[in-house]
Amino acid sequence: MKQLITSILSLLLLFGATLLQADEILSFDNEAERQLYQQLTAELRCPQCQNQNIADSNAIVAVDMRQKTYQLVREGHDRAQVLDYMKNRYGDFVHYQPPFNRYTLWLWLAPLLLLTGLAGVGLYRRKQQLPLANDTQQQGLDTELDQLIERYRSKKP
Repeated sequence: MKQLITSILSLLLLFGATLLQADEILSFDNEAERQLYQQLTAELRCPQCQNQNIADSNAIVAVDMRQKTYQLVREGHDRAQVLDYMKNRYGDFVHYQPPFNRYTLWLWLAPLLLLTGLAGVGLYRRKQQLPLANDTQQQGLDTELDQLIERYRSKKP
């Protein structure tokens, strides 16, 4: 029984050690390079996963993009140069903050247009639901309300 428990614990330790080795170990000349690399991998989108950045993705294309980002940062390229390289290679989609141009115009204006349209429809429907009461209808309702109030008051001791 003791050997079985020892075997299981040994396998768990071996498996855990293998998982820890799966992380990339990258060396940088200074802390600024490390921060730039981490910032870039966090804001570049994986083309295959689409809703995951390349830092969190294990897709083959994301691994390639991380390696290329690492290489460019180590060569001394700044943030703009690395982003330009990635956008030229994979398109504007690869960056979580797409630029404002004629292709992305609808992407930026669609929420505003949608909200304006919904507000307009809401106001139109509200106006249609509130009928305009003429004076005689209003007077009749006022008289009926006054009679109900008087009946209620007269029943009280």
